[in-house]
Amino acid sequence: MHAHIAEAVKKPDLISLAPDLACLRFESMKIYSALGAVRQLLDTGAVEPGDTLIDSSSGIYAQALALACHRYGMKCHIVGSTTVDRSTRVQLEILGATLEQVPPSQDLRLDQELRVRRIGEILAANPSYHWMRQYHDDIHYAGYREVAEAVDRDLPDGPLALVGGVGSGASTGAVASYLRAAGRDVSLVGVQPFGSVTFGSERVADPDMIIAGIGSAIEFRNVRHELYDRVHWVNFECAVSGAVELLRTSGIFAGLSAGAAYLGALWERRGDDSRTYVFIAADTGHRYVESAYARHERALDIDTLKPHEITSLDELRLPWSTAPWPAPTAAAVSSS
Repeated sequence: MHAHIAEAVKKPDLISLAPDLACLRFESMKIYSALGAVRQLLDTGAVEPGDTLIDSSSGIYAQALALACHRYGMKCHIVGSTTVDRSTRVQLEILGATLEQVPPSQDLRLDQELRVRRIGEILAANPSYHWMRQYHDDIHYAGYREVAEAVDRDLPDGPLALVGGVGSGASTGAVASYLRAAGRDVSLVGVQPFGSVTFGSERVADPDMIIAGIGSAIEFRNVRHELYDRVHWVNFECAVSGAVELLRTSGIFAGLSAGAAYLGALWERRGDDSRTYVFIAADTGHRYVESAYARHERALDIDTLKPHEITSLDELRLPWSTAPWPAPTAAAVSSS
């Protein structure tokens, strides 16, 4: 029996789609990150029950941190993007978390910078608040040890390839690191949207991109570039097509990052059948119903899709590109 709903909701399901292909499906993957971080902060005395934890979020981490604070008797304040949907806002309110949203912006960089700036103002007025810094504090790696142990236990021995959205860097980076520390041969494949600075695609804009949670317009110091072996840059249309096909063939209803990761895993698997491929579905598809799934009749046949194999970041182009990492011109990015 679980002591709190967060402990139950965090647990992923490992679903076999083929003998060498599995989906690691979460209801909300960020709960692992938030629970692990808050627990460690309490254990080390960095915070105490009743303290206020604050961070920036576009939605998923907000709910996760609110649940972690509810679990451990903390207060929670979120500086949110305008993309935080009504369902999340209502849950935050009932859980006792407070939410303030920055003014609307069509510029992702401006949106993220406004949120960080607002956090600075709040901390100046409330120095007792603890900033969780999900994008920069590697304490968020800690919670994923359990995920790596489950993957190691439930999948057959042998080489693995882990494919998933990079985001803040804590999820894919942590799971791969813990698996490698356990002795597994793991190839780590990161998925990015176009327009993200994390792996150097900021020069290539995707006007339809709404999968910003797997990339960033500002630097995330939690991303350890040296952990990644390959990167796939996937646009909105391809991500939607992957997500629709994943639902159609497996019944898995997941977010757009899962659709992009599914495409990446299938492509990598074609070129190397010596590994078991595990791709991450970090959340459910509910918040993408109107923006993505409702257009399922226009989804592309994924068998007709293939990425541009590039040898330099200068060659990046829509709708889908891929390269080994580090790419030849990526030194400045990977060393940041």
